[in-house]
Amino acid sequence: MKNIFVFLTTGFEEIEALGTIDILRRAELNVKSVSLTDNKQVVSSRGITVIADLMFEEVDFSTSEMLVLPGGTPKYNEHEGMKKEILTFANEGKKVAAICASPMVLGGLGLLKGKRATCYPGFEKYLEGATLETDKAVIVDGNIITGRGPGLTIDFALKLIEQVAGVAKKDEVAKALLVK
Repeated sequence: MKNIFVFLTTGFEEIEALGTIDILRRAELNVKSVSLTDNKQVVSSRGITVIADLMFEEVDFSTSEMLVLPGGTPKYNEHEGMKKEILTFANEGKKVAAICASPMVLGGLGLLKGKRATCYPGFEKYLEGATLETDKAVIVDGNIITGRGPGLTIDFALKLIEQVAGVAKKDEVAKALLVK
């Protein structure tokens, strides 16, 4: 089974990162958190310290089927190595997902041109070339998945399950979570 890598940087949104990791692991997917800082300990937007599974430099991206960016901070836009990997990954047709503020990274890389996308209110101006559908919780357009924000993390994570493991697995996890 291939990996799903979820990136963490200082100021990440806890619900979006940890909720997504939790729900993907409930689907028995191989999910690894990746620190973009100089330490495996990464401090979230609400001051919660989380220990990432891997440092960015340790990641073998050839083993991955999806890259995920939680929101919470525009700091994701500062990591050039991660942006390079996302661009390469997306251009190979592999799945890239971003929620909340993080679709701005995809917009800045030109990955949203001609695609439908959503984001946290106020970040629309960064989704260069996208057709905005900010009334939607999650948008899938080809290999790009965007989510609106923290309160919609369950919808986002379930859509990611559907994209890599199918509708039946998504439905199984949703039922166990008591999500309709």
